[in-house]
Amino acid sequence: MRGITNNRKKDIQKVVIIGGGIGGLSAGIYAQRNGFESVILEKHHTPGGQCTGWDRKGYHIDGCIHWLTGTKEGSELRALWEEVGALDGVEIIHPESFLCFEHEGERAFIYRDLDKLQASWTDLSPQDAESIREFCDDVRLLQSFSFPVEKPRDLMSLPEKIRMLLSMKDAGAILKKYGKMTLTEFAERFSHPAIREGLSDMAPDNFNAAMIFFAIAAFTTDEASIPKGGSKSLALRMAERYTELGGVLETSCEVQELLIDGKHVRGVVCTDGRRFEPDYVIAACDAHFVYHNLLKGRYPEAAFEKRFNNPVEYPLASEILVALGYEGSVSGSVVRNAGGAFSGDAGGKAGSIGEALPWSLNYSTDPISINGREITRLTMKHFSHEPGFAPEGQTLLIYDISQFFEDFEAWDRLARDPEAYKQEKARIGQAVLRATEKRFPAMQGKLTVLDVVTPKTYERYCNAYRGAFMAFFPTVQGKMMEHSGRIRGLKNMVLSGQWVQPPGGLPTALLSGRAAIMRLCV
Repeated sequence: MRGITNNRKKDIQKVVIIGGGIGGLSAGIYAQRNGFESVILEKHHTPGGQCTGWDRKGYHIDGCIHWLTGTKEGSELRALWEEVGALDGVEIIHPESFLCFEHEGERAFIYRDLDKLQASWTDLSPQDAESIREFCDDVRLLQSFSFPVEKPRDLMSLPEKIRMLLSMKDAGAILKKYGKMTLTEFAERFSHPAIREGLSDMAPDNFNAAMIFFAIAAFTTDEASIPKGGSKSLALRMAERYTELGGVLETSCEVQELLIDGKHVRGVVCTDGRRFEPDYVIAACDAHFVYHNLLKGRYPEAAFEKRFNNPVEYPLASEILVALGYEGSVSGSVVRNAGGAFSGDAGGKAGSIGEALPWSLNYSTDPISINGREITRLTMKHFSHEPGFAPEGQTLLIYDISQFFEDFEAWDRLARDPEAYKQEKARIGQAVLRATEKRFPAMQGKLTVLDVVTPKTYERYCNAYRGAFMAFFPTVQGKMMEHSGRIRGLKNMVLSGQWVQPPGGLPTALLSGRAAIMRLCV
């Protein structure tokens, strides 16, 4: 795939890609690299889909990347991110801690240094020493695991499938051990409330506990870190790579209709009347939008419909994002730069707030009522590592509050009354601001609500079904689905993006876009 292949299908020249998110940009880049003529049709005025950011009151709000899998120097996934321009020459920020759980003044850090994590948790809670040791040993077991990137399973030969399965034996052991345990059940193994309540708050009640081990293993091996410049810059670098290769990127060009003749899509029509005639269509966008809007329910896929119709076993996660501007600095937090050195002092005074502030802090708060549910813990990220995201001497703070099925239903009802919707967003923003001031008294009078984003925002801008920012969350009851993207009844259209392979997210979008082109080259 690193150059033009001689195997690509001769009857396919023009590829129309619906969606200019990471999956669509990936498909476009590999289409151009392999001799196809491609065009990406993006609804929004800026490419990137949900990998984006926007400006408010002099601040830049990063709307996507909490961490990016594939940042480790020399890893196969890192090589692909560089190949598409996303990480080519980009500085990687390595926070010393992935997340910090706080309870009544005591803190449990998920450190990048796993030995330090184990030692610090054991000091904090000696009675949990055995559970902590087992947890860290199981994370270590996964530290050699790498995201399979060579090719999709349906294109593998039998020997290749066997080699892949053998390479994933450690991952299989963790999935077997924890795959039927919820994260809440796993958290109950720990008696210290900072560890127990913090872990429980990371995901919904029925979330598959095994997934946390994969995330922490990636973080502790530098495979999950933060690209300098944030989400929007990453997407724009990929868009630049695509156009440099000769691809055509049409923005503000929402696809409205597919013209289907027999088993072929003959035309792609946009809301502004423009029409594109493809040899092949790659739908790199929301799966529900594809099956129910573009295909009008005429080409149903049982595996997806089963999941769409069962939000308990296959929940879709959205969020409320609350962005605050702080008129001060928190520069004492610790990050490691590309040269391997740490800056800041984890135990000292941080900027103007009088205490060291980890990059991401989960703390308890007075209850905030949202859609009939009491929120008692909040997670705050600060962006002191991105001075360009705020006016000089100031800092961007972002809170993410998880939202699920019932929450979207409530927001959907509320949005029918624009004034009520606006007032509820403002109420939540002020509630989070007050919680921040209570936790950090030095911030009183120095905070401003910059923006409040709801699941309806993601639906409106990205056609995201129920505001989902990822595919189906892995639960103990649900079965993870790996899909080829082929649409039964159509010969020249496939689905791509994070929906076709667990666990979703940006790496899956990258790989699925590449895989869609691979299938045209065999």
